[in-house]
Amino acid sequence: MTLRVVVADDQALVRTGFRMIIDARDDLEVVGEASDGGEAVRLTRELAPDVVVMDVRMPVMDGIEATRQIAESGSGARVLVLTTWDADAHVVAALRAGASGFLLKDMRPTELVDAIRLTARGDALLAPAVLGRVLDRFLRTTPDVAPPPSLRNLSGREREVLTLIGQALSNAEIAERLRLSEATVKNHVTAVLRKLGLRDRVQAVVAAYDHGLVEPRRP
Repeated sequence: MTLRVVVADDQALVRTGFRMIIDARDDLEVVGEASDGGEAVRLTRELAPDVVVMDVRMPVMDGIEATRQIAESGSGARVLVLTTWDADAHVVAALRAGASGFLLKDMRPTELVDAIRLTARGDALLAPAVLGRVLDRFLRTTPDVAPPPSLRNLSGREREVLTLIGQALSNAEIAERLRLSEATVKNHVTAVLRKLGLRDRVQAVVAAYDHGLVEPRRP
């Protein structure tokens, strides 16, 4: 199956470069280009892509607001946000807006296409270079609130799995930590997403922090 991609960036040269990289793969196709967030929202509605590659800083409507509108529209499209070294605050805002993945803008072409595939599958994607700082910022900005009723629908094992997802562990790492098979962990992850009404693992990371399941890191 060919994955349909919309590229949103205000720089035409960047969009052209991304199109060349993406269209060179047999399983990927750029179906639309947007020069601002508003156009990205419109194209997502009209073209129903699998993934939107979204720049954060764009005119008319920025990438964060565009991500929020796409997520709230009920679209099946997942948003892959491109970020920079000094844009952690934007990453956190985009997480809460509903983004499904993040990648540094200086990535290699192979990293971009791999990221699109991962994001389309619903796997968590946070560039290693920004992961730690982003999670720490979540800890500093997450309010201390009691878990909502929906969290109580999780079994003890599912709560453990959600906690480890919040620590950015992969299924293989969770399986090793809990001494379970990867297939069993995958089933638990699916159950967690379903019970909490989450679209993907990145949103599960947000949930883990929002519900206080991950302890702040000590200096």
